[in-house]
Amino acid sequence: MSENSSGKASKKMMNFSSIGAQKLIIFLTLIVLIIIFTILSPNFLLVDNIISILLATCVNGLLALGVTFVIITGGIDLSIGTVMTFSAVISGLCVTGLNLPLWLGSIICILVGTIIGTLTGLMVSRLKIPAFIATLGVMMITSGLSLVVTGARPVYFPSEYKEIAVGSLFGKLIPGFQLPNAVLILFIMAIIASIILNKTVMGRYNFAIGSNTEATRLSGVNVAGWLTGIHALAGAFFGIAGIIISSRLGSAQPAIGQGYELEAIAAVVIGGTSLAGGQGTISGTIIGAFIMSVLTNGLRIVGVAQEWQTVVIGAVVILAVFIDTYRRKKQNI
Repeated sequence: MSENSSGKASKKMMNFSSIGAQKLIIFLTLIVLIIIFTILSPNFLLVDNIISILLATCVNGLLALGVTFVIITGGIDLSIGTVMTFSAVISGLCVTGLNLPLWLGSIICILVGTIIGTLTGLMVSRLKIPAFIATLGVMMITSGLSLVVTGARPVYFPSEYKEIAVGSLFGKLIPGFQLPNAVLILFIMAIIASIILNKTVMGRYNFAIGSNTEATRLSGVNVAGWLTGIHALAGAFFGIAGIIISSRLGSAQPAIGQGYELEAIAAVVIGGTSLAGGQGTISGTIIGAFIMSVLTNGLRIVGVAQEWQTVVIGAVVILAVFIDTYRRKKQNI
């Protein structure tokens, strides 16, 4: 084996080792947070509170799964929450206004998210609009349209729609084990996302584009096409999140989406996905989503004021980005 190939193999082994150590640290951070909040409040580990954390993680987790693909390419998406909301609103209007069955309304919700993701991808890849500007524009458009098409009023679904998120398939199979369906959906989608990222051509090109876009293009890869597809995939995840949040609430709330993008991106960064692109894992994103939910819930349950909760979460995001920047510098030395 040549010295060059030996060096590459050694560097690859070090990279895998660092990713494994990073995920272990993230997981231990989650455990420490749970222990701290359990000590501070005996109500933290109550069944109702655990279910509340799980349900909150489902929405943020699905959004984070979608945006993980985008961030690995070195991009960003600020329209996460409003695309989720707009998808749910259109689905709700189709179900209530056109009397469509709930299963078809759910498919429409995913399709709307996918179409918006495709359009965003085309703006970024074909029109060369910077991702920050393109997704900021999409965020404003979808936010405004959600209010316009609903008259700024909630769209209420039939009562059975709530079964999608808060019903329990496990509870029917195993009496007493009332795990919400939304949690099952989150983990199924996480498995699918992991397979796409690690076992498919799209996943390989996802990492390649994030690592070196120009080199990937010069190797003959249709970078613009794959970028569009990646944004479309992310949009599908946002649409699924729209189903979960509207099912949980029993309605599509046209003004609820803004702010979700910050928590989802924070979960992705905390989970070890680099904002510089080329690095990230689905398992890390899921752990990051749970860290965000546990932190938010724990701060609330111990009586921390809402404004200070925002301050703490903002500080955590900055810390996560700093750690990512520091790690990247160490890898390049």
